[in-house]
Amino acid sequence: MNDVKTLRIGILGFGTVGQGTWKHLIENEKAWELILGVKLLPCRASVKSLQKKRDLEIDPSALTTDSYSIVDDPEIDIICELIGGVEEARKITLRAFQNGKPVITANKALICEHGDELFKEAERSGVRYAFEASVAGGIPIIKVLRESLVANEFPLIYGIMNGTSNYILTRMDKEDASFDQVLGDARELGYVEADESLDLDGLDAAHKAVILAYLAHGIWIDIRDAKVEGIRRISNVDLQAAKDLGCKIKLIGVIRRNKDNLVSVGVYPALVPSNETIAQTDGVFNGISLTGTVVGTVVLTGRGAGQDPTAGSVISDIVDVVKDMLGESPPPKLLHVTPDECELAPCKQISGCFYLRLSVDDRPGQLAKVAENLSEHGVSLATVSQVPDDDSQSASIILTTHKTNEHSIDMAIQSLEELEGVLELPVLFRMFNPDEFEPQ
Repeated sequence: MNDVKTLRIGILGFGTVGQGTWKHLIENEKAWELILGVKLLPCRASVKSLQKKRDLEIDPSALTTDSYSIVDDPEIDIICELIGGVEEARKITLRAFQNGKPVITANKALICEHGDELFKEAERSGVRYAFEASVAGGIPIIKVLRESLVANEFPLIYGIMNGTSNYILTRMDKEDASFDQVLGDARELGYVEADESLDLDGLDAAHKAVILAYLAHGIWIDIRDAKVEGIRRISNVDLQAAKDLGCKIKLIGVIRRNKDNLVSVGVYPALVPSNETIAQTDGVFNGISLTGTVVGTVVLTGRGAGQDPTAGSVISDIVDVVKDMLGESPPPKLLHVTPDECELAPCKQISGCFYLRLSVDDRPGQLAKVAENLSEHGVSLATVSQVPDDDSQSASIILTTHKTNEHSIDMAIQSLEELEGVLELPVLFRMFNPDEFEPQ
């Protein structure tokens, strides 16, 4: 009997996901051999510090602070890039391609900023660049888009793409806890990125939404051209008002394509009807809804972050890469759409209803002034309610609008900020009901 071939794996970055990948490769080594007919052996990993204590114990000789020494090692067959960041990760990935090595990554920021270059370079080098773990952790959303639902076009993709923000909003909603209190707990649990703006200001979810937009529609949208807002301004008052309207507030990513092939990408807090699966997706879970032209609506939910879900996606990509290397499974086309077919949608082409909370002087005629201001910009009111303030001299007004467009509401908010009697910056959220979506 011939000896079983061994493929050696180098892991760049040995944090939570890197250690999880190493652990599961070792623990399930017999399964990989049974599935693939080859052995998968993690043999080297790069770290920032050799002295740091880690949960996973491995031979110290397998660790190095020099990622390039792993990429250039002729004994290493496959590279897992898990270091995070952008520029250094880009250089290392390109070096691996030049050395003829496939790369698996969980780095959504890198793909969002340099995906076009990296995909082309991987194709030019004849190697795979696999990135399932970059979006939604353990949910196989990229594979579903590229393979399982390849017969579809996707006029609507939306959902929860950041587990940390979802954890915070869930606890605020269920426990009537304050944002600051829950954020402190999330920090202690290790749910929050070192750069907290990635989670709290919607940037992490925006990177993922940009990747999904590219896979679904073949267009790279600059994150600066997307509407990106975070969760810092959501209060318990807003969460209760949403309940009164039959909704829950979730930070969602939304990718829309209309009949004129205009594509929009946004990440923002939105009031989602409580009976929707996405509204019922709580805690650190992610949920993504895909509306396909053939299949209809498919919803995928699961843990969106953490060691095991993300490591599982990394290993899934390793298995696919190995099958490709063995000639068993040709790689799927990166896109099933025609590049350059779509264009970025202007603000006037993106419509919806909005939720607006204002703190105003408590005096006669103030609401009329607000309504008149909104009307001047083509925004009409659907509902109005008032919430008592602790300060007897002020009042909180909660408004919802009929359908308008992003440009009109932007102009109206700018005008309200300067309106006499408006005491604080207006709080604006979108109202998102997928049942009312029309690919105009």
